[in-house]
Amino acid sequence: MPNQSYVVDSHATVEVPRRERTAYWAHQVASLQAALELRAPRTGDFQGGYSRIGTEHYQLVAWQADEAEYVRGVQHVRTAPDDNFRFLFPLDNLFMLRHHDAVTGLRPGMAGVFAYDKPFTAWHDDDTKMMVLTVQGEEIENRIGQSARPGAPLDVSKGLGRVAQELAAGLLRERDELTRDQFESAAERLVELLCMQLMRDNQTTTPAALGEIDVMARRYIRQHVDERDLTGATVAQALGWSLRQVQLALQQTGTSPRELIREERLKAARERLRDPAYQHLSIAEIAAQLGFSAPGNFSSAFRHRFGERPRDLRG
Repeated sequence: MPNQSYVVDSHATVEVPRRERTAYWAHQVASLQAALELRAPRTGDFQGGYSRIGTEHYQLVAWQADEAEYVRGVQHVRTAPDDNFRFLFPLDNLFMLRHHDAVTGLRPGMAGVFAYDKPFTAWHDDDTKMMVLTVQGEEIENRIGQSARPGAPLDVSKGLGRVAQELAAGLLRERDELTRDQFESAAERLVELLCMQLMRDNQTTTPAALGEIDVMARRYIRQHVDERDLTGATVAQALGWSLRQVQLALQQTGTSPRELIREERLKAARERLRDPAYQHLSIAEIAAQLGFSAPGNFSSAFRHRFGERPRDLRG
């Protein structure tokens, strides 16, 4: 991060002649983020611009640019080491980053936290908009520990993550009205919120946490088995987890959201076929209640699961 007392500024490639714009943007990105190489397919009239607010402790930048690829190679890492962390918030379009031998795709509603201590390549299409929060690495490690090194995307579409993203956007909107102390206080709170979200996402992938998610997901599916639009995604959303967390939890017990929903629906069908309270409903009506639109498919699935036909339970 640049050694700066307090900086509030905005710049764009339109400030320089067309033939200089790609080089100008490359210089701006390197000075704001880290030593790297810019590769842009459109070199004649590259369009890019940014707004920034920052101190020596925190820097928050919003930028928009044409299609480009950014490469931080081994030589960049060796000659210009950087131990700061970056929280990346795509606001429009997909942002891709190959880092630590893994490729991460960030879309709006997601955020990623990355260290630039290893080579990486990032790329995006035209008219991509991003916010980037730069924080001293020591502060992140003190809050989350080495065991919670960055990597997996964070959900900033709802809950705590959304509060954090809106705080970041608000700081940029009001940058001309903030004093240094006000910005630093708010940025510290922003980092705290993001670290809380990061730790929450990490904690919910431990075996104990996944076991709890498995129990809660099964209970929710049983209670909502009549809902035609019941899916792994709707279960995760209702319970406040990501679909990935639900999938991992159920994977531990040898199933998946899709398989578990089908299993619970078949069990519910068998119970209703045996229950006198449902005698007024036909087999097809019971099947339809539980999301089986084709009676033939229901009958086949039921027989495969229980070894008997639905009509065998009706006497």
